[in-house]
Amino acid sequence: MSPSPTPQPTLDLPQLMERLAADTVRPRYAFMLLNLVARIAGESGRAGPFVQEEGALVPLRDWLCDALAPMAQRDHRRIAIVAAVRAELAEAGELPGSPEDAERTIEQRVRDRVRASGRSNVSRTVSELVRAGLMKRHYQGYRVDHVNRGAQRQAVYTLPPHVRAALSGPSAGIGAQASRPPQLALRF
Repeated sequence: MSPSPTPQPTLDLPQLMERLAADTVRPRYAFMLLNLVARIAGESGRAGPFVQEEGALVPLRDWLCDALAPMAQRDHRRIAIVAAVRAELAEAGELPGSPEDAERTIEQRVRDRVRASGRSNVSRTVSELVRAGLMKRHYQGYRVDHVNRGAQRQAVYTLPPHVRAALSGPSAGIGAQASRPPQLALRF
């Protein structure tokens, strides 16, 4: 007698949110990251190692960092980074004379610093999602696909079918209201 196949777990959006709250340190960030990966993943649920953006190939983690960066625009830490970069450039005598050029230079340096810390944030969150069984990760690159990073390998993230279904299912969209009765509705 052949063993019966393991049933795929089912997960809806509220259950996914519960899992994120229980299994991740920053559930909102983890949800945004999952959602971004789901949006760029192909039918296989696989995203990476590169994302095409404006005709250029950008590593997946860098793309995720850049996509999540606007969430920190008003963050007090970002404001402090801008002030620190401005002071460092002024002290080193590298601050351009033109205000427009100075702002561009400062913004590029801030973007580089934010991306560096953002890569760590993405990796940490992905590790939590992998441990929770909500994402798979491997590295692809120069010589051979490999589970370990390094040797010019880039991260590839794969969403299991039950996570993709939760993110794209009827409870995830606006059409969910039509498929179930409104709360507190009395049926006579």
